[in-house]
Amino acid sequence: MKTLKEIFGYLLGALLFVVLMPAVMWLASGMSPIVHIGALKAVITGVLMVGGLSLSIWTIVYMKRRGKGNPMDAFGHEVAPRTQHLMTDGPYRLNRNPMLTGTLTFLAGCVVWLWTWQAALVWVAFFAIMLVQVISEERRLQRDFGDEYKEYCRRTRRF
Repeated sequence: MKTLKEIFGYLLGALLFVVLMPAVMWLASGMSPIVHIGALKAVITGVLMVGGLSLSIWTIVYMKRRGKGNPMDAFGHEVAPRTQHLMTDGPYRLNRNPMLTGTLTFLAGCVVWLWTWQAALVWVAFFAIMLVQVISEERRLQRDFGDEYKEYCRRTRRF
């Protein structure tokens, strides 16, 4: 059962953040053409999307191996098994939310690709919703890890 829950968490995350969010941006943009974007935008888009996905995947793998858990915690509801250890190294040296940073970077690549104010507005709305999630998660981490988490917060930025 645990493995099925983990697989569900990973698939749900990929569906939401890698497929659904770009599709929402594209739909909000009036289904603008997505193939002919010019060389400069293509390079910027590629760097942002590949870099963002790489950071997110690194974080997920690190969280699974080192934290012995899964990142999928939605507004205080465990969607997949939570990590058992506070992680402060690996991608978590960069900031306290490297997976979200990677996702936001990936989606910023989508904004550059689509190059519409509507796509940018979807990105801002997503960021606002995720900020509420991050604050909720920080409360849980404070409860779970106490002073160790407080010290980590003092020395590491949120984003």
